[in-house]
Amino acid sequence: LCGDLKMQVPFLFSLLCLQVIKCKAAVLWEANKPLSIEEVEVAPPKEHEVRIKIMASGICRSDDHVITGALVTPFPIILGHEAAGVVESVGQGVTSFKPGDKVIPLFIPQCEECKSCVGTKGNLCSKNDRALGSGFMPDGTTRFTCKGKAVHHFLGTSTFTEYTVVHESAVAKIDSAAPLEKVCLIGCGFSTGYGAALQTAKVEPGSTCAVFGLGGVGLSVIIGCKVAGASRIIAVDINSDKFAKAKELGATDCVNPKDFQKPIHEVLIEMTGQGVDYSFEVIGRTDTMAAALACCQYNYGVSVIVGVPPAAQKITFDPMLLFTGRSWKGCVFGGWKSKDSVPKLVADYMNKKFVLDPLITHTLPLTKINEAFDLLRTGK
Repeated sequence: LCGDLKMQVPFLFSLLCLQVIKCKAAVLWEANKPLSIEEVEVAPPKEHEVRIKIMASGICRSDDHVITGALVTPFPIILGHEAAGVVESVGQGVTSFKPGDKVIPLFIPQCEECKSCVGTKGNLCSKNDRALGSGFMPDGTTRFTCKGKAVHHFLGTSTFTEYTVVHESAVAKIDSAAPLEKVCLIGCGFSTGYGAALQTAKVEPGSTCAVFGLGGVGLSVIIGCKVAGASRIIAVDINSDKFAKAKELGATDCVNPKDFQKPIHEVLIEMTGQGVDYSFEVIGRTDTMAAALACCQYNYGVSVIVGVPPAAQKITFDPMLLFTGRSWKGCVFGGWKSKDSVPKLVADYMNKKFVLDPLITHTLPLTKINEAFDLLRTGK
């Protein structure tokens, strides 16, 4: 009997731990409405899932696209996809994580089974929810409820909540000494911009670059270009207040299109002779995407679309721009394979290969998340 009891104790203990958690979350009930701070219920993790206590979350323009209706998702929904936290509990079959581990949720998972994950050419795992937009966990259900209603997940992460549940393929274990309020940016914004320069464009030493858009992601592109050894980095934005930060992080020139009568791509070509070697559109506008392509060197220039394209819009351009040899590329999450790369990027930050502190302008509690989005929309 004693032997049987000893066998049951760990099982009973695990059942006691895996209970529904009630906590605060920012719920979006419908488009074009403020986020609402609500008490939600977070179910225990199922098989191959991890429940995380979110310690810090960045806000991103992609989240705002859902709020404004530019990105269509089911409602109600808990947004957020750039965060860091601590594992609270794990579901059956999870062996690579344990309670107490510091982790970063991954809005681009790495299942290690699909063609993109197994191959070397891409990073966009076929099991991501960006394309599907279902708002559910991989098994087709949700772990959130509020006021008796099921609440959808966002990009498989949902980080605007005190607790969330993610699939084990969508979380990376990081250095236990890492400051979560800083490295949360590696969950999306920083990695996206930094990787666009290093992974997607593969910026070379001595090259010339142009970066359109100086938000957090654009500034991260500048950091990547500087680390890659670019000799000239031209920062482009219609908000000149952002130029000081851009120069602090490595920009050599700053240009405001409003200061010129001619198209900005012509200005950049005049500044550089034949155009830049690499350009990056980090805004998400079709007109700046076309301008970024046009400002590239006519034969071997590379332009990378980093900003999320607006829904239901098309782009028109002169095909001669590509015929002469330019390349047009896009990237998601900077081209990084998430589970492999995020721990290494955190290690690089800890080893002072790059800085994150200048990318953080404000720190607010969850209850002021709508004020945070107001700051984002006003360029502050």
